[in-house]
Amino acid sequence: MTERAPVSRKLSSIAESATLKVDAKAKALKAEGKPVISYAAGEPDFATPQFIVDAAAEALRDPANFRYTPAAGLPVLREAIAAKTLRDSGLEVSPSQVIVTNGGKQAVYQAFQAVVNPGDEVLLPAPYWTTYPEAIALADGVPVEVFAGADQDYKVTVEQLEAARTDRTTALVFVSPSNPTGSVYTPEETAAIGQWALEHGIWVISDEIYQNLVYEGVRAVSIVEAVPGLAGQTILVNGVAKTYAMTGWRVGWMVGPADAIKIAGNLQSHLSSNVNSIAQRAALAALTGPQTEAEEMRQAFDRRRKVIVAELAKIPGVTVPNPLGAFYVYPDVRGLLGREWNGTRADTSLELADFILDEAEVAVVPGEAFGPSGYLRLSYALGDDQLLEGVERLQRLFA
Repeated sequence: MTERAPVSRKLSSIAESATLKVDAKAKALKAEGKPVISYAAGEPDFATPQFIVDAAAEALRDPANFRYTPAAGLPVLREAIAAKTLRDSGLEVSPSQVIVTNGGKQAVYQAFQAVVNPGDEVLLPAPYWTTYPEAIALADGVPVEVFAGADQDYKVTVEQLEAARTDRTTALVFVSPSNPTGSVYTPEETAAIGQWALEHGIWVISDEIYQNLVYEGVRAVSIVEAVPGLAGQTILVNGVAKTYAMTGWRVGWMVGPADAIKIAGNLQSHLSSNVNSIAQRAALAALTGPQTEAEEMRQAFDRRRKVIVAELAKIPGVTVPNPLGAFYVYPDVRGLLGREWNGTRADTSLELADFILDEAEVAVVPGEAFGPSGYLRLSYALGDDQLLEGVERLQRLFA
């Protein structure tokens, strides 16, 4: 009898999302009745604003919304996204340059598919979101990590990028504000990197999903606003998930040059077709409706940010750069490694995260998910009381 052919080698090499894996483990422990506090998931704890929910309910009453939309999205939503792109990213685009996707992840995936050919190298500043290297690999590209530590506020420099560039370098991933670090590049830093990419003809995949979640008067300047000439070789990725507490609605988008958007649209027409039509109507309400509740959520994240940074800094051996965007803090915990805690030795941040979950019933994501070991990511998008209680458990554990 002939043995069955093997499953895909490409997909077999793709790792499960580390953040979702940790979050799933934390939820399973909670279901068992354990008092686990999870900082794992990048998901606002707020309800989606009611006016957005009402817009979805109203859409359900119109049978026209029970049909396919254009694969690239409702024309009226693409118009609203183009308006937002001009307002927040300083880039004027036609709605035809917008594709509505099933969350930001699909936009990331399609962006790499659109501009990466087999063997192309993609410069990936680290720490990075865990999905980027896998999405690059799925496009048959080669991720090239460029690491910036806490001493650089986790921000790479032009000099580092130039040192990593080769004749196979095709694209650069640029994320500001950053997941996992919360770092925000200054307008000057953004312009310098954008100008460098323009000079070398390098595509930029700029993930702007957190651009409206910034603090201390900071503004996340889009790389295409800092360097307008870069628009012809930049794909912007964004969505409603984080700003409007709409993670489960699965509405993201990509914006870019007509030729790249055309082929990405062709891909989506076969891959998934259109995003859920009711969710698209909800996203339209989010972008065009009152922004009061979004601002209230941003202020709550800012309050929590100050608390978690101050409390983590009280733990000896922990260094905490001040995040100015998103809703993550990324402490350097190398000072806790190589030591015994309650009879257990942790030499890596992976081992440290396992120890923290076992001993303190606190779920954090280890640095190995985002680049080098020695760091932890904690999301502060959870309730104020739980946020403080979790950090106090860590303070007691490492006292």
